[in-house]
Amino acid sequence: MRALVVRLDSFGDVLLAGPAVRAVAGRADRVTVLCGPRGAPAARLLPGVDEVLVWEAPWVGFSPPPVDRAGVDRLVDRVAAVRADAALVLTSFHQSPLPAALLLRMAGVGHIAADSVDAPGSLLDVRHSRAPHAHEAEAALDLAEAAGFPRPPGDDGRLRVRHAPGAPDLTGPEPYLVVHPGASVTARRWSPERCAHAVRLLVGAGHRVVVTGGSDERELTALVAGRDGLDLGGRTEPPQLAAVLAAAGAVVVGNTGPAHLAAAVGTPIVSLFSPVVAAERWGPYGVPHVLLGDQLAPCADSRARECPVPGHPCLDEVTAEDVVAAVEKLLEGGR
Repeated sequence: MRALVVRLDSFGDVLLAGPAVRAVAGRADRVTVLCGPRGAPAARLLPGVDEVLVWEAPWVGFSPPPVDRAGVDRLVDRVAAVRADAALVLTSFHQSPLPAALLLRMAGVGHIAADSVDAPGSLLDVRHSRAPHAHEAEAALDLAEAAGFPRPPGDDGRLRVRHAPGAPDLTGPEPYLVVHPGASVTARRWSPERCAHAVRLLVGAGHRVVVTGGSDERELTALVAGRDGLDLGGRTEPPQLAAVLAAAGAVVVGNTGPAHLAAAVGTPIVSLFSPVVAAERWGPYGVPHVLLGDQLAPCADSRARECPVPGHPCLDEVTAEDVVAAVEKLLEGGR
């Protein structure tokens, strides 16, 4: 059997699809993942994936491209060439799977499953309803099972990636902590000044601190690392970042893709979690963690990209001392 798993949005979303992908791989001879350009690096890290197709959908993301008939036709041809017998269309609870299901049907996929609130007509063979408040990783696993892909025996259902062990060339010797100050939208970022203060306090408490970030976050990571932390801003592609996170004693991070990468390598997380999305759906999954941030703030569940409340109180009322205490709690508890 050839199977296709669709998850068209971001890096972290694709990581959360990983347990469902492994479930599909347990029954299928070949698994192809169709994802967007931001999710592709994550898809290439997932166990069980044989092929990755990349397409930027016009109904997904912060700045989606215009609808292009020629591009849609090319995608349908590429999916048809996969010759998939079955497909899962994975979406967040607020997204519709039906645009993707329509294209898969046009490509000749015979059996398509998805969670759908809307009536699917002939687009879905399995119209599943996710459990209320389910974590995204659990919801994907539930859909996979409903579609005939139960969790393989012995699989714990946690996040997992393929990664090279260790990263001493980048980080120097263990032990160390990682602080990842960035996030894709400003509403999910702790203030750089507070983050820098936390780095200073952690170093003062005797910890080595490594600061990570993307190539577009070098200014931020330099500020946060200051003179005390090791600045790796722009120096870690996803496989290297996975290795850096795997060797860390704990990670301080917001609700962003690298938080899920940390969970996938089994590292405890201090989660500075803005409630613009629900922690029960998007929080650290399957690893020890401490959740910081006011989850009942006025911005809760708003999916805002910029904080709608003056002063960003949901996160900026968290102090550097709170973060240090959370780190120590995790280190005392072990993994």
